[in-house]
Order: sequence, then structure tokens, then C-alpha cells
Amino acid sequence: MKIRPLHDRVLVKRLEENNRTAGGIIIPDTAKEKPSEGIVEAVGDGMRSEDGKIIPMNVKVGDKILFGKWSGTEVKLNGEERLIMKEADILGVVEE
Repeated sequence: MKIRPLHDRVLVKRLEENNRTAGGIIIPDTAKEKPSEGIVEAVGDGMRSEDGKIIPMNVKVGDKILFGKWSGTEVKLNGEERLIMKEADILGVVEE
């Protein structure tokens, strides 16, 4: 199944957090927080301004992003969790 986000929304796959601390202690699933990093898998066309022009998105497919802890709406696609969020919920793009 494919999803194409509408307007200024993006489809994000969360990145997995490391399950060990720097000292080698394994963190159980119940103590882990959901990661706030992800990879953009799909983007909408952009937001429409008041005069009807489309404002293009600042992120693109493949960008590694940071987002807030409570950002987006979780959806399941083909048994895998994804997030759909507005571009405004994205805090930044990680550039390596």
C-alpha cells in the first residue's frame, strides 16, 4: 500500500533507538521512549497560500528529521508503524 500525504503533511518512519547505554546496559522496552528521529518517506505538494499559490515543502523524501515527542499521528501500513505529521511539527533536518 502506498500513501501520498496531502498539502503540508509528511510520512515519516521512526528510526530505532539504541537499546544499550554507552556502558553496555540493556534498556528494556518498557523503559524506552519513542525515538524523535525519523526518515521522510513521502511528502505532500505543499501548503496553499491565501492567494492560491502553493508554497513548496522544505523537506524531501530521504531527509533525516527531528520532531517533537507528541508530533504526528501514528498509522499502521502493511503492519509497520509510521507517522503522518504537518511540516510545522518538524523541528529540524539532520545534515551529516
